[in-house]
Amino acid sequence: MFVRVLAFVLETTFFVLMASALLRAYMNALRINMTAQPGIFVMAVTDWLVKPLRRLLPKAMSRSKLDAASLMAAVVLALVYSLLMLMLLGGMPLASFAGMGLSLPLMAIQMLLKVSLQTLFILVLGYAILSWVQPGSYAYGLLARLVAPLLTPVQRVVPTLGGIDLSALVLILLLQIGLMLVG
Repeated sequence: MFVRVLAFVLETTFFVLMASALLRAYMNALRINMTAQPGIFVMAVTDWLVKPLRRLLPKAMSRSKLDAASLMAAVVLALVYSLLMLMLLGGMPLASFAGMGLSLPLMAIQMLLKVSLQTLFILVLGYAILSWVQPGSYAYGLLARLVAPLLTPVQRVVPTLGGIDLSALVLILLLQIGLMLVG
């Protein structure tokens, strides 16, 4: 029982950290202002890891549109999470991980995909709810900017029915299918 509780706490903690790092990279790629929420939260949660990585990464990477330090932070967090979970659930000492081959990186990639899809699911769900409840709010505008690159291709395929845009619902279903495949 204790191991399950500890695994849940680890997964939740690392989900928030990885999702924040990925959201930081995504918001920077879209040139979204980080001085308002959720930018302030994302910066506070990830600065301890992203700032040192920015100093370590080559200058050429920092000039691109891609926030390499935030993406690298998410990868590092996924690797640490995978290592801790393997130690916790596998009960193996750290020395025995040398012979594990690809299982650690594969588990980290799986966790990164899972966190990415879950984060996008939360963003699209929030967008869909606010489109009905408070379409004029700041949060709706921010979520609209965040999900627009994902919704636009879906909107080209899915027609509106009776004046209602169902693209967010279709995208939520696609994200859920993606989570099932990654799961």
